[in-house]
Amino acid sequence: WRIEECFQQAKNEAGLDHYQVRSWRAWYAHITLSMLAHAWLAVAKSLAIKGESVSPNQT
Repeated sequence: WRIEECFQQAKNEAGLDHYQVRSWRAWYAHITLSMLAHAWLAVAKSLAIKGESVSPNQT
């Protein structure tokens, strides 16, 4: 159930379902980048809830 919720959030927030299949390589690149964007958004959201700043330069 949690995995389905994750995919639904990725569709809504990161554009997971906004692609047109023209080649396997393009589909794979789109899915990879959408899931990476969704992961970043999830981390940013959890940090915002904790009250920490969100910066791409944090290590």
